[in-house]
Amino acid sequence: MEIVTKITPIILALIMLGLGLGLKLEDFTRVLKTPKDFIVGFISQLIILPLVAYLLILILRTPPEIAIGVMIIAAAPGGVTSNVMTKFADGDVALSISLTAIISLLSIITVPFIIFTSADLFGITNIAENISMIGIAFKMFLVVTVPVILGMIIRKFAESFVASKVEIFNKLNIVLFAVFFFAAFYEERENLINLLKQAGLITLILNVTMMVIAYYLGKIFASGVKQLKCIALECGLQNGTLALFVSTQIFGSNILYAIPTGAYALIMYITGFTFVFLLRRSTNQIF
Repeated sequence: MEIVTKITPIILALIMLGLGLGLKLEDFTRVLKTPKDFIVGFISQLIILPLVAYLLILILRTPPEIAIGVMIIAAAPGGVTSNVMTKFADGDVALSISLTAIISLLSIITVPFIIFTSADLFGITNIAENISMIGIAFKMFLVVTVPVILGMIIRKFAESFVASKVEIFNKLNIVLFAVFFFAAFYEERENLINLLKQAGLITLILNVTMMVIAYYLGKIFASGVKQLKCIALECGLQNGTLALFVSTQIFGSNILYAIPTGAYALIMYITGFTFVFLLRRSTNQIF
């Protein structure tokens, strides 16, 4: 994991910069105008997802190292991938962008809190001595919040140029994400099957279960079909790069804690595209 550990902060910062370039202040003020759909997605991703992950860990009696890795990926916000997938599914892209942006900015607080609380619950004690919740929050601020704000500032002063290139930036972010995980899997290629054996089942169940739960919550509470599609995908497609960054910052290059992140990233593309295919087959309901 040595190579991946070194490039993670750079890749994550570039991805978040790309996210910022695609944002406008309207993406934040929109939440105040139509709060209901945002609240459903917000609660689903920030509260229900970690709770579902924790319950699955208890039910499946997951080993502590894998368990904390699962909680790391469950605590991570959605990524740019969820925005693109939402567009493919003919969902509410504006809502997806708002959820991704706001939860990503809040992640500098929520992610360390969820992870350190989980570590206490699971009896994980080998957190690096120089690492604290505040320390992780500060590092996340530097590679998550600062690039997003910088991207928004660049867009503010180069609106016409950046606005015409948003699709390119989104595709570039996906390419960066794909290259990053290809490098991660290549570096651990000899252990790949073993990694999936250890974390594949719980990450698959978590991914599918959460998308289904979010979908039905959307059917009950969201304002329309486009919105429930967005909420379901936003809760299934996490920012794996951020999760791996946090994992390596807290536990160093210990591969055990990063296993669920890699497994989830591989699985979510398969389930995500499958879900999009099902959603596109029907504009009303699929279950």
